[in-house]
Amino acid sequence: MKETYDAIIIGGGPAGASTASILGESGHRVLVLEREKFPRYHVGESLIPFTFGPLERLGMIPKMRSSCFTKKYSVSFVQPDGHRSQPFYFFNRYDRETVAQTWQVTRADFDLMLLDHARERGVEVREETSVQTLLTEDGRVVGVESVDKAGNVSRDYARITVDATGKEAFASKQRGWRVNDPYLNKIAIWTYYKGSKRGEGIDEGATTVAFVPEKGWFWHIPLQNDMVSVGVVAEGKYLTRGGVKEPRAMFEREVGENLWIKDRLSTGECTGEFWVTSEYSRHSRYCASPGLLLVGDAFAFLDPVFSSGVMLALKSGVLAGDAIHEGLLAGDLSPARFASYGAQIREGVENMRKLVYAFYNVNFSFKDVVMRYPEAGDLITDCLSGDLNRDYSKLWNWISEFAPLPETLPYGLPLEEVAAAS
Repeated sequence: MKETYDAIIIGGGPAGASTASILGESGHRVLVLEREKFPRYHVGESLIPFTFGPLERLGMIPKMRSSCFTKKYSVSFVQPDGHRSQPFYFFNRYDRETVAQTWQVTRADFDLMLLDHARERGVEVREETSVQTLLTEDGRVVGVESVDKAGNVSRDYARITVDATGKEAFASKQRGWRVNDPYLNKIAIWTYYKGSKRGEGIDEGATTVAFVPEKGWFWHIPLQNDMVSVGVVAEGKYLTRGGVKEPRAMFEREVGENLWIKDRLSTGECTGEFWVTSEYSRHSRYCASPGLLLVGDAFAFLDPVFSSGVMLALKSGVLAGDAIHEGLLAGDLSPARFASYGAQIREGVENMRKLVYAFYNVNFSFKDVVMRYPEAGDLITDCLSGDLNRDYSKLWNWISEFAPLPETLPYGLPLEEVAAAS
């Protein structure tokens, strides 16, 4: 007999765990298959203000408030000469008790909290289990074949399978849906420092974006236990200029290109390896097909300059969980049922993507836009903070006077819907 679940979720990161939690709290039978053993390392530590909504929906806010994670109240920008902007404090725009205070998280701990939260809601989790194949019948995904660390092969079946495999994008790569962004292909090199300089009081947990030439930038993210995550993002041809190819050498050279970063790291000690990743921004042509739904980075992954990744992952997981729950109750999990889900996530990605494109334009400055159009300041702040599902057409009209903006990518509909429309 086939052992049948309501949903099988491939991947136990933020998108997968949040999808599982929503379904588990409603009493659905859910299986999460996770390749790694948690806690496991992951980059992407800074949460933006509107992460609060999905965390609240999941019931995670009490756990976050009692955690050891560094509280984050602001963000600021630093020029190469070391001149730092005044911090933007979120409470000047948002409610101090909710959206205006977020966190800098160590992802190993944060992701484990989310996965354990799903377990508490009755979700079955199998770690150190790799999915090998999507099982299909008559063109519909009906489950997965996986293998555990002992080599045991299992076939599990479900009414719907959710791909939450992050940048690995298991299903969309396998099906040829994965496409690169036309422009946003950067390289990042990062590491961790202990004992480096940081702000005090309310500024201790501030995110800082520090610029280097040719629109490259450092992130500086204070974590708990006197640790700092620090990395540089830029075009590969810039980072490898002069034939430099060793990650540490590229990183250390760029430290000298921003006086603020150089000063901050002058008292710290690098604690580990240098990590490298490339080709940040990718998209899936479709959000769903019969029996299959994509969430989080497996659906879309955007350049991390504005730290939108975890928020989008959690939001997509919550929206997907609610959509699947409604479909299970209605006895209808057809791809068309997820058209609204796909449209909401793509709208958010496209809004943030426009700001990212503008940011990387060599002649663009948000300050110039606000000087000409003072109303733009609040709109830019809201978008950067993660309030992504709203009409920003006025803002795009203003920004397009200073920098070309990308056309909206024609992605995100369910496959069944696209086929019907054509």
